[in-house]
Amino acid sequence: MDGYKFWYSGSVREKNGVGILVDEKLRKQVVEVKRVNDRLLSIKLVIGRSTVNIISAYTPQVGLDREEKKGFWKVLDEVVRGVLSIEKLFIEGDFNGYIRSFLRGYDDVHGGFNF
Repeated sequence: MDGYKFWYSGSVREKNGVGILVDEKLRKQVVEVKRVNDRLLSIKLVIGRSTVNIISAYTPQVGLDREEKKGFWKVLDEVVRGVLSIEKLFIEGDFNGYIRSFLRGYDDVHGGFNF
């Protein structure tokens, strides 16, 4: 892709996969890429004096088993907790319509971790 850098985490054989596309002006600021699994990818950029973390996520769809859903939220939580509190964090992706505003972490998403 002319002028852009694309990071992808997934498999050609699988249905799932996530990616992050970065403009050429920012691609040299990327200092870390974590391909967590085929549903989670994170990159870290240093822009000026700020460190910015971007997580791309693709939640398990309705109809998949509870263990897979529970595992996704557990791994996402671990990735989020791995970001230092002084760094900025953006989470983007396909949450299949299950995200809404709440104050207590992921408790209200998919019934929390207590499927």
